[in-house]
Formats: sequence, C-alpha cells, structure tokens
Amino acid sequence: MTNAKKRIWNGNVRDAALSILMEINQNQAYSNLLLNRTIKKYDIDPKDRGLLTELTYGTLQHRLTLDYYLEPFVKGKLDPWVRELLRLSIYQIIYLTKIPPHAVVHEAVEIAKRRGHKGISATVNGILRSVLRKGVRPIEDIQDDIERMSVETSHPAWLIERWVNQFGKEEALAMAHENNHPARMTARVNSLKATVEEAITALAKEGIEASRGEVIPGSIQVSSGSLANTAAFAEGLLTIQDESSMLPVLALDVKPDMKVLDMCAAPGGKTTFIAEKMNDIGEIYAHDLHEHKLALIESNANRLGIQSIITKSGDSRELESIYGPASFDRILVDAPCSGLGVIRRKPEIKYNKTEQDLKSLTEIQEQLLATAYRLLKDDGILVYSTCTIEYDENEGMVRRFLETHPDLTLYSIDALADIDSLAIKDNLLQVLPQHFGSDGFFVAAFHKKKE
Repeated sequence: MTNAKKRIWNGNVRDAALSILMEINQNQAYSNLLLNRTIKKYDIDPKDRGLLTELTYGTLQHRLTLDYYLEPFVKGKLDPWVRELLRLSIYQIIYLTKIPPHAVVHEAVEIAKRRGHKGISATVNGILRSVLRKGVRPIEDIQDDIERMSVETSHPAWLIERWVNQFGKEEALAMAHENNHPARMTARVNSLKATVEEAITALAKEGIEASRGEVIPGSIQVSSGSLANTAAFAEGLLTIQDESSMLPVLALDVKPDMKVLDMCAAPGGKTTFIAEKMNDIGEIYAHDLHEHKLALIESNANRLGIQSIITKSGDSRELESIYGPASFDRILVDAPCSGLGVIRRKPEIKYNKTEQDLKSLTEIQEQLLATAYRLLKDDGILVYSTCTIEYDENEGMVRRFLETHPDLTLYSIDALADIDSLAIKDNLLQVLPQHFGSDGFFVAAFHKKKE
C-alpha cells in the first residue's frame, strides 16, 4: 500500500483533477468548492480551467461506468489514488475523443511516476495500453435492467430502482442521463436596479452574450463566460441562480410591507429575491443554522442594494421562543433535503447518499414545517420547497402535513400556472432535471384559514 505524494505539480491540469477526485473520495468534500480552490493552488492557466472542470466533473459523473470498463483489466488490489488516476485516464480515452489516447497514457504514467514509483507507473501503463488494445466491454451485455441502467448512467442501483418505482423506467433513465450533462448558467436580474434588457446590454459590453431565461420572467441565461467576474454582477444587477430555485419565491406571493420569514436562508438567493419582489419595503427575517453563513446573505444583500433583510442564526425549529405564534404574513421553508435534484452540480451526492439519509431528513423537514405553522398568521401563506425529487420529502411530506393540520389547504400557485414548462398537478409542482435543463425542484404552498 502506498500513499500518493503531496507535491503540487503547478499548472498540470490532470494532476490537479486527480487531487480533487482524491479529496472527494477521502473526505466527501464538495466538487464545486474544491475546483475553485484547486485552480488557485495549482496556478492553473485560465485557458486550461475549462479542461480541469471537464476532467473533474466528467470523471466524477461517470465513475460507475468507468469502473465497469476498468474491472476486466485489473488484477489484484489498487491503491485508491491509482484507481482514481485510471478512472481519469479512461474517461479521457472514452469520452474526450479530441485528446490522442497515447497522450493520455503518457500523462498518466508521468503522474504515476511523480506520485508513486516505477512499479506503479508500469502497472498504470500496462492497464491503459490493454484498454487501448482490447477496447472496453459493452454495457448492453448486462442482463438486469436496473443494473444496466445503473452502469449506463453511473447512478447507484438503489437510486435507479427508487426512481423507476416513482416515475417509471423512461423518466428515470432520462433523468439519470440529464444529471450527467452540465448545468445551464442562469441568473436573476435585480428588478430594483435594472430591467432584463438593461442587464443583457451591460453584459454584452463585457463580451458576454445573454438572452432571456426560458422559464422565469426576469431571468437570463448565458452559454459561456463567468458572470461572477463581471461588473454587472459586482454592481448588483444580477444574482446567479438556477431558474428552478426562483420558483418558491414566486409561489410565496409576497407584497410590500409584509413581514416575511425565510427559515433556511443561506446563501440568500431566495431571500434577496423576496426583497426584490417586495420592492425592498417591509421586513424579511433570514435565519440559518450556521452563523458563519449569515455573512453570505448580508454580502449578497449589500451588493444588490437591499435594506429590508434582517439576519439571525440558530435552529429554526426553535424560533417560537424569539417571535411568538402568528408573527408572519409569509414563511418560506426551503428545507434541508437529500439534494437529489442538483446531482449535475454536485455529482458526488449520488455516491455519498444512502436510503437511511433520506429517512432522517424527513424528521427535520416535519419539525421545520410544524414550527412554521405556529409562526404563521391566520390567512398567511407558507411555502415548502426542496431541491430533491424524492416522493417522501416532497408530495408525501405535503400529504402528511395536511392530515395533521386540518386548517391548512393547498394554496393555488397562480404565479406559476402561466409558465408552460411547469407540470403543476393538484397545486403541487415537481420539476425534474430533464423538464427544461434546470435543477430538480419541488414547490408547494399552504394557506392558513382564518379562525
């Protein structure tokens, strides 16, 4: 057993990608956070950053498929970092056809020499040359449907089976494939500072081509470039946000001078959207369990020029002791969830989650909703949302909550009804990733009847 040496190979994209993949496996770290950190740590040239992103996410997204291809060529045990290096290399050979295979093998051998010893580099060389010579085995040879879908889309079999049971085989397969495609880059225009046309014009002056979003009024989408590095972003004309993530705020139906609670607010994307919809008039209380995350909300609010947000930390299940019953006109519970709707952004989720994780989350969601119910005024609106596609966390949660709170009814989400892309059924909205290339999301709104 050997440990890969920690020496940083400045500027080497593949070695940098390997470091990210190793840390994700060892520490269950998040790929999106590691990517930005590694770009600086390895001093990756701007022209190579796209390749680093492709190598990292591609290898991670297709891990189970790559292991299926690799298995026949491995004899004996491999150190974890060597297996990760082989996955990275096979990904390039199979999926990135513009890179010459011999160049992939050469680079892998050099990394193996640098991180290990001659024996390891010889093993890596031998395995990869065997792959080039013999080719990989076809996935079609797998007889069991669930196992074949699992390997084909690189999603754990237990997850594929759940989705087949919930959505049917065709939708489950489409969703799993969609999770392996890059997310669209979308943003919300700050209506307090600019119109959509003005934001698009401002970005065009910086060389970024933007167009109106396909689903949400007031949103834009871009095909390339970094919105976070633009003057338009710095000046608060826009907020980077997925279109699905904007839906709960539209369902909340806020108006100026209301008192609103966002129970799980960080990093503040929905909170600031609430403020924009209220013309920054009223009171918005933004809570988050982690105090250090409040700075993210405050930073976003300051950049956007918003004054109506008050941030507080602590367990949102205990907010009655702070505010008392019937304190708010509107409450948003964007609940902690399994996150299975954002796999395309965080591919490691599909390997790290277990069925037990899903069960433990529903308890927290129920407690948050119970607290929100007591804090809501009569005739108030409570919106429950998640970034998952799991029935128990979504529609199942709503049905159970309605059974135990007979004075609640599902509120008609009229603000969303005119959007053709949305599949609203019985006043419940479930967005799947393949519906319009966004994150998977769920939205339900409750109305509290007057006594």
